[in-house]
Amino acid sequence: EAQFVESGGGLVQAGGSLRLSCAASGFTFDNYAIGWFRQAPGKEREGVSCISSDDGSTYYADSVKGRFTISADNAKNTVYLQMNSLKPEDTAVYSCAADHPSYCQLSIVVPRGEIWGQGIQVTVSS
Repeated sequence: EAQFVESGGGLVQAGGSLRLSCAASGFTFDNYAIGWFRQAPGKEREGVSCISSDDGSTYYADSVKGRFTISADNAKNTVYLQMNSLKPEDTAVYSCAADHPSYCQLSIVVPRGEIWGQGIQVTVSS
């Protein structure tokens, strides 16, 4: 069964950092783009970042550019999201998802994915 397991979430003060991990199993990791998405209470899901397996391209939402960095370790089937200078408005449930590499950039604007993780809570206190 194809699945993701996210880890690394938690509670952090504004200005702090967290690193989320998204470990994939049950499918060929490096044939996909992997994206991070988030959903805050009462809000729609939004794309945060994506990394494409075919050329390593990375994409970010404007709200996180310069603060978040996505990376991948294909040997470990794991994608990371390093989040620095966190703000209270970054508080949300973060999920990773796999999709065709051609949709990586689009997924930032129109959240989508074929295989989803269960999500993990990130809370940033002011």
